Amino acid sequence: MKRHTWQRDAVRDALNTRENFVSAQQLHAALRAGGSSIGLATVYRALADLAVEGEADSLQQEGESLYRACTPGTHHHHLICRRCGLTVEIEADAVEQWANSVAAEHGFTRPNHVVDVFGYCAGCSLASGETTQHEKTQGSIAEAPVNP
Repeated sequence: MKRHTWQRDAVRDALNTRENFVSAQQLHAALRAGGSSIGLATVYRALADLAVEGEADSLQQEGESLYRACTPGTHHHHLICRRCGLTVEIEADAVEQWANSVAAEHGFTRPNHVVDVFGYCAGCSLASGETTQHEKTQGSIAEAPVNP
């Protein structure tokens, strides 16, 4: 475990205030705007360390590492809006079963995986005039003629 520093605490605290994935540059800018003297390289190191230790999730998007605070020790997946960045942690039992089954079929043990599903959240879909599958299903039920 890395030693405890004020910089690391500042990065962790700033990350905990964000609901969505954020880049090191965005987090650094927020810290600096709040009056911190922390350097960008320190933010990069702290985020990488938090990810290794399970205190932050990380993903690659368009060649950039993005980070989000998470609960250590929990295995979960994400739904991530490609437009606004809204992120929802989800459990996916079917994915877990599939990963274990495929690994076993090929003689692998202790499989590990990462699943991040990208799409457009309901708000961004609505703003662009798209409807979600849920809305389509609900609409067809509501609009279906009733046979007496």
